[in-house]
This record gives sequence, structure tokens and C-alpha cells, in this order.
Amino acid sequence: MKPAISWQDFEKVDLRVGTIVSAAHFPEARKPAYILNIDFGSDLGIKKSSAQITALYEPHELVGKQVIAVVNFPPKQIGPIMSECLVTGFHNERGEVALANVDFNVPNGSKLL
Repeated sequence: MKPAISWQDFEKVDLRVGTIVSAAHFPEARKPAYILNIDFGSDLGIKKSSAQITALYEPHELVGKQVIAVVNFPPKQIGPIMSECLVTGFHNERGEVALANVDFNVPNGSKLL
């Protein structure tokens, strides 16, 4: 386990729900990845992310899926794209990434409480 953080530290992380509106192969990535465009609602709009989730998902399966992402990291250049958010997930026993998501649809841009 990592060291304890304060509630104020946790509040700095802006975790939001968004809906994947497009997903495409990212051939320029060093490790297999997709380029995702995620709709975070009217306040944040659509943000782009590179996600190494190719082992468990196909692009067509991702469109319409709600995911949880960190939206307040600074943008990061990944090959030819600028990643604007970090999609969250967990490694399974084979090291493949399973996306963190919600059980029921919620409005895009909803904050993690």
C-alpha cells in the first residue's frame, strides 16, 4: 500500500465519467493502444486519450461505454497525439487492463464522490 494521503490531496484529483464516442487503433504507439475520444459533457467537452486496453477490448465495443478518467493532469504528448486525460483501469491476472467504469449510466462529466 502507498503512504496515506490527506483528504485535501484526494480532492485535487478530478475523476470524471465520460462516454467514449470513438476508438481507433494507434499504430504509432510503442505498446499496443487505442486513441479514444471521450465526451465529458458540456463543461469539459470531448477529450482525447491513449489507452493500452487492446487485449480485452475491440474499438467497436468501446463506443458508447462510460469510463472513469482523471481530467486534470496536464496534457501529455504520446507520439503524434496529445493525450488530455488518463482513463483508469485495473490489471487482471495476465496483466491486461480492464477499464474502471460505472454500473449504471450517469451524466457525462459527473465527478467521483
